[in-house]
Amino acid sequence: MFKRLGMVCFGLLFSSMLIAQEFSKVASNEPELIQKGEDKLYCPICGMNLKQYYKTSHGAILSDGTAKQYCSMRCLAADWEAIESRLVKVVVTDVVSEKLIDANKAVYVVGSKVPGTMSVVSKVAFEKEADALAFMKEYGGELASFESAFAKAKASLSDDVDEFIKKKQKGMYPMGEKIYHKACDKEKIHLHDFNTISELKFSLKKTKLCGELEEKELQAVSLYLWEILRLSEHNHTHKSVIHVEKDEKCPVCGMFVYKYPKWTARMSYEENGKKVSHAFDGVKDLLKFYHNPSKWGKYTKQNDAAYTILVSDYYTQEAIDGKSAFYVIGSDTYGPMGKEFIPFATLKSAQSFLKDHKGSEILSFDKISEALVYAQDK
Repeated sequence: MFKRLGMVCFGLLFSSMLIAQEFSKVASNEPELIQKGEDKLYCPICGMNLKQYYKTSHGAILSDGTAKQYCSMRCLAADWEAIESRLVKVVVTDVVSEKLIDANKAVYVVGSKVPGTMSVVSKVAFEKEADALAFMKEYGGELASFESAFAKAKASLSDDVDEFIKKKQKGMYPMGEKIYHKACDKEKIHLHDFNTISELKFSLKKTKLCGELEEKELQAVSLYLWEILRLSEHNHTHKSVIHVEKDEKCPVCGMFVYKYPKWTARMSYEENGKKVSHAFDGVKDLLKFYHNPSKWGKYTKQNDAAYTILVSDYYTQEAIDGKSAFYVIGSDTYGPMGKEFIPFATLKSAQSFLKDHKGSEILSFDKISEALVYAQDK
């Protein structure tokens, strides 16, 4: 009897697994992509191929006209702090039509038998409730709005990150490390040239600096370079980087600064005999504070000479004197808060970046007015 019952249970389990496997997240045709640039096919947070995970993809349309597209709600949640203040609209793929629709009008099915994308719990969206109900009959789960589904995604973010780091430590990181040491042209891979893992991944595919790679191999070496080697280089190679504690928040936007080491800036001064220091997730926010500190709290404007300002050289990531740096504006490179003042230690580096990234002007610190700072938000 128990043997028979066990066989029945196994059969039900196998049937459930089979159903989940039958659901494909791959786009049936060419996916609708709202990102621009050569790396638009890849998620900017995890580097996953958007065509392969199109049926769980989400997009964010921002106030400055740019758009970002993620493989999942989880990656949207991971990037939320960086985009929330500039967000105009969130879109999601309707599983049935495979068109991007307004996420706030979508009907979600949460917790079905279909495996989650970068998350333990799956979240898929539909334009019509009838389609969601039909999906539930086959795959299970429960109905939810975008608001409730996203609240769950944010609440489980740290657990999801931990879970997938464990998986990558067992599989993707070792595979990527092996490919890197065996096949990559190490002298020609400069990790500080890239703002996102998607840019790095596309570059490796285009330049073939690690040879001809299949998608899984390309993802593995990209993850290893971005999440392991890049952080190791930042922590150990650069001796004069700006140090930021994990609990330091930008006084202007409120984001945790340590998450954006490439853009870190710091302002220090003395007030009433005590040293005060603020970390910023970009030069633009530092400049907003510099011109009008009282707008951001109980802070007092000091004499210019009292401020010590450090910014991160875009190319080298070295901490440099912000007052003597050269800043490029109007480029096609965006920071965590959108358009940025891109800092360089030398005029030559700034001129090179201006040319390569369609910048409009190079400025010294003393030429940056408060009006110009806020103009970058438009």
